[in-house]
Amino acid sequence: MTLDAFVQGLVLALQWPSFGFLLVGIVIGIVLGAVPGLGGVIGLVLILPFTYGMDTLSAFAILLGIFAVTSTSDTIASVMLGIPGTASSQATVLDGHPMAQRGEAARAFGAAFTVSAFGGVFGAVILAISLPVALPIILRFNNPELFAVAILGLAMVGSLSGTSVSKGLAAACFGLLLSTIGYAQDAAIPRYWMGNTYLLDKLPLIPVVLGLFALPELIDLAAKDRPIAHVTRTGANWNKLIQGIGDAFRNWWLAVRCSAIGVYIGMIPGVGGAVVDWIAYGHALQSTKNTETYGTGDVRGVIAPEAANNAVRGGSLIPTVAFGVPGSAMNALLLGALLIQGLQPGKPMLTTDLPITFAMIWNIALANIIAAALLMVLANQIARLSFVSGHLIVPCVILFVFMGAWLSLAEIGDWISLMVFGALGYLMKLGGWPRPPVVLAFILGSLMENSFLLSWKIHEGLGWIDRPIVVVILALVAATLIFSIRRNRRRSVQVTDDEGSANVRRSLGEEDAIPLASLSVGAALLAAFVAASVPLPQWPTLVFAFPLLAIVPGALLTATVFGSEVLAAPRFGVLWRAFSARDDIRRGAAFLGYCVAMIGLAVLLGQKVALVTLVTVYLIRWGGYGWQVAVPYALATAAILIGFYDRVVHIFWLKPLLADEIRAVIPDGIPVWLIL
Repeated sequence: MTLDAFVQGLVLALQWPSFGFLLVGIVIGIVLGAVPGLGGVIGLVLILPFTYGMDTLSAFAILLGIFAVTSTSDTIASVMLGIPGTASSQATVLDGHPMAQRGEAARAFGAAFTVSAFGGVFGAVILAISLPVALPIILRFNNPELFAVAILGLAMVGSLSGTSVSKGLAAACFGLLLSTIGYAQDAAIPRYWMGNTYLLDKLPLIPVVLGLFALPELIDLAAKDRPIAHVTRTGANWNKLIQGIGDAFRNWWLAVRCSAIGVYIGMIPGVGGAVVDWIAYGHALQSTKNTETYGTGDVRGVIAPEAANNAVRGGSLIPTVAFGVPGSAMNALLLGALLIQGLQPGKPMLTTDLPITFAMIWNIALANIIAAALLMVLANQIARLSFVSGHLIVPCVILFVFMGAWLSLAEIGDWISLMVFGALGYLMKLGGWPRPPVVLAFILGSLMENSFLLSWKIHEGLGWIDRPIVVVILALVAATLIFSIRRNRRRSVQVTDDEGSANVRRSLGEEDAIPLASLSVGAALLAAFVAASVPLPQWPTLVFAFPLLAIVPGALLTATVFGSEVLAAPRFGVLWRAFSARDDIRRGAAFLGYCVAMIGLAVLLGQKVALVTLVTVYLIRWGGYGWQVAVPYALATAAILIGFYDRVVHIFWLKPLLADEIRAVIPDGIPVWLIL
């Protein structure tokens, strides 16, 4: 019966028009995954209303096309810009972006897209095989196990994403603290909201991610007046692409292991997509002998997370289809689509509707193969962008960054959050503080707090700590930390890149840490931990318990790092002169000033006018281009703002202070929405 349903599923997936809708979904997913701040959730939200009148197979074909391929195309932003296209591509940044800076973006794409296709197909196959046996695996993971897996993910990212384990873990604690902003999990008591209603319903994720990752990379690109690649272009990109494909085949066993990790981590609701790339990256480090080149552009550091984060899609469908338990926002939307189509998660999907379930699995496999093939064709052209002047790339990306942040809550607080975390992210980049731990901890914080509180209540304290799976996971946490400390002691802070022409920092490809920047971040984090401890006595135990878990280790780790750096640092005057003498830092501060001025202009005249003005002024005043470049670029910017964000997405725009005056001067016959 199962084999018959498997074949029927393939026939259903290939029949017309459902296969045509799958292709449409793939194209949409590629675009949304490649643009920072959009991602698969936006695509599913936009498409879901259109599925009401579709037949079941066509509806799921287009939705699964989007669902499956965003974790493939998100590699583009991670490699080219050092910006995670989605949460599951953070680890790809560590080696992918340094490869682009070395002029090997095409090689990174070749390896990534090859293993992405393999991981996606592998995940679909394992999903098909695992459906009958998934129940006992998932049922063993309750709240204590979820909390322990989240700790493992934080240990992985905190200890592997930089050169200092203490800095990484302190950054993770700061991310956990950020996740506690807003109403508490266990009571209607607001925490750390500073009297601002914007923060009552948690700090939105997208402005935080784009601020920490996107703005610092754009500042660096704009300030240093150079392309993404730091070398002169030599040879054809096709050769690099083929080399990357060969890398994937040479490391096939690593791809298989990481794909398996992706599938089975994906089965755990609420955890998989956020930590799987780090667990796979950590596995790659721990299972290979020559690890010195990881973090500086080692292709294995691209292969491991990309194989895992594509396989996780198949694994994450198991709890959604089998039990109606979505593990992420995207899975929740797919569950909604199931119910809209009259399908019932659980036993029916594994018996009477099994052909439809297998059709969904086939859609995921086909989508990954087609998307990888299409991106392979485009990879050569995409890689060429790494040799284009950064001044032509920055205005386009800054548009999507600001609009991606605005899509969170459509409030001016989104842009303020973007700027605050952008400034913090830039200082962290300069100071050698890893940023991925902050984001991952922020994503996992709510899940961890909920799991911790439920475990505490059910087991009356820490009675859950000796559960077998929890003990195994905590042992892996300890092993990860010990391995990372030993690894950091063995290697030097700087290594020479493949060309032998530059020393590259072993932290996201960053340059040597600037002492004053590092001290500034340490002081800011320490002040945040201390300030966060002040209101704790006023709250009930279950309200302050989780913030306390972040504050105590975070403060101790930060104080240790800060104290050691203060003792090793020269006088403040020397530090300031070294900091202020950097021309790129002065230009970076000026770029932030441009962005702040744009926000002020948006408050006065509206966002469309402000963003088009920013693009135009940047190209002319900063990039040195003439009107023949600036005007077409500005018109394209306006077309995207109006045609996509206004007419397609229908976002709520900020009402400017001079809205009435602007309406009064708009000639009759010209739609107001063209400007406001």
